[in-house]
Amino acid sequence: MAKLDDVNFNFDDESTTPGSSQPPAGVRHSQGAREASSDRDAIRGNVELEELFDRVQNLLGDARGSDQNFIPPIPENLEQTKLNSDEVERLVLKFLLQKGSAAGREISNQIKIPFGILFPLLKSWKQEQIITFRNAAEMGDYVFAITDLGRDRARKYQRECAYYGSAPVGLPEYLHAMAAQSIAGKHATEDDLKKAFSDLLISEEMFERLGPAINSGRGMFLFGEPGNGKTSIAERVTSCFGDTVWIPRTLGIDGDLIRVFDPGVHEEIIGDEDDEDDGLFDLSGVDPRWVRIRRPTIVAGGELTMSELEVTQNPVTRVCEASLQLKSNCGTLVIDDFGRQQMPVDTLLNRWIVPLEKRFDFLNLPSGKKIQVPFDQLIIFSTNLEPDDLVDGAFLRRIPYKIQVPDPRPDHFVKLFEIMAPKVGLIYDAEAIDYLIDTHYIPFQRPFRNCQPRDLLLQVRNYCLYKKLPKKVTREALDFAVDNYFSLL
Repeated sequence: MAKLDDVNFNFDDESTTPGSSQPPAGVRHSQGAREASSDRDAIRGNVELEELFDRVQNLLGDARGSDQNFIPPIPENLEQTKLNSDEVERLVLKFLLQKGSAAGREISNQIKIPFGILFPLLKSWKQEQIITFRNAAEMGDYVFAITDLGRDRARKYQRECAYYGSAPVGLPEYLHAMAAQSIAGKHATEDDLKKAFSDLLISEEMFERLGPAINSGRGMFLFGEPGNGKTSIAERVTSCFGDTVWIPRTLGIDGDLIRVFDPGVHEEIIGDEDDEDDGLFDLSGVDPRWVRIRRPTIVAGGELTMSELEVTQNPVTRVCEASLQLKSNCGTLVIDDFGRQQMPVDTLLNRWIVPLEKRFDFLNLPSGKKIQVPFDQLIIFSTNLEPDDLVDGAFLRRIPYKIQVPDPRPDHFVKLFEIMAPKVGLIYDAEAIDYLIDTHYIPFQRPFRNCQPRDLLLQVRNYCLYKKLPKKVTREALDFAVDNYFSLL
């Protein structure tokens, strides 16, 4: 799978923090901040979130096409960020503790709070003598430095939490965004599928099976022999739901900060890929706490562990990492090599039986709070094994589509050689491919696999380079490739 790489404490690529290590992300604020609210406020907040989630669930069925319109608007004041000055102060002081001094706009860029909102706060903190003006900067800005009083406070904050990256987005805003960009209700057409799979040779029969499964938005099993392209198919499904989505860099829930944007598995999109000068993606009007990514496809292989399906906290930094479900919302989660994970199959499936049925999940936070979040992704189980041999009937009913990826037909197999030869820099020779099949496949009853044309042609190319021969598919080069490739198969 795409490895969930650890990143530094601020979780932003533009960080200039010296000597930062790279733990997972998320953070918890002080207990004092949590205890500030009364029990009545807490109960009211939970009820409001439950009501909001119910509204979100109702929206999921009518979300088709809405991702083209959703853009997180830039906040005009602190109230619209749903943050308080204490939360912003913590981020700023911890940043200045590492940086020493920085211009106001640099601080704004670091914590993703618009300068117009941040500057009055900086001036008020100067009056509190936790920061000071060092000198003037361009465009009416100042260079700010941390004072001894501010340094003491920052060290206290850092012991509580090492995070000083993007200011968080609240859970209600996240739920609204996921509903607006949901895959539920999106329906891929035959043209959509052929566009998404344009770089693969897919039979019409396979398109007929994949289309309804993708439109279900629920999940599917892809099974078949290794090397026939199950993972390649799974990775291309996501583009049928639309190109991009907006996700928060960091999610804040009752003091727990959870990193959602992960450069290790998310691809950030900067600017308008279509080069349409319509101002739709003018970032000056976008809340910088959000990031536009290619609709996610996250692949988890045999190394998948149960901890990756939960919100986890680094015990040293107290920074939280989002679960794979959160990171793949509005996209596709591929469980590759299903049945070969480190945990028993039943354990993995039991974790997901309710989310697959109800389309929402419950996650436990380090604070002890349990939250309800959308389970809004297409889950694809890719396996070399028969689904009936892996799971019981109760779970199979929750995954209504089981699609076998078969061995290629002979004409399909030959066509793959014709397509792949120029891609690897070789001159195609149909007679040489007929020789390959008649000599090395039919006599040995060797099955065709979709991966074999590419793999064999790469060996042919390397043979030609070594022998200083013309880069052409020949009998001699194919004999060499077959001896190497099938020696242990």
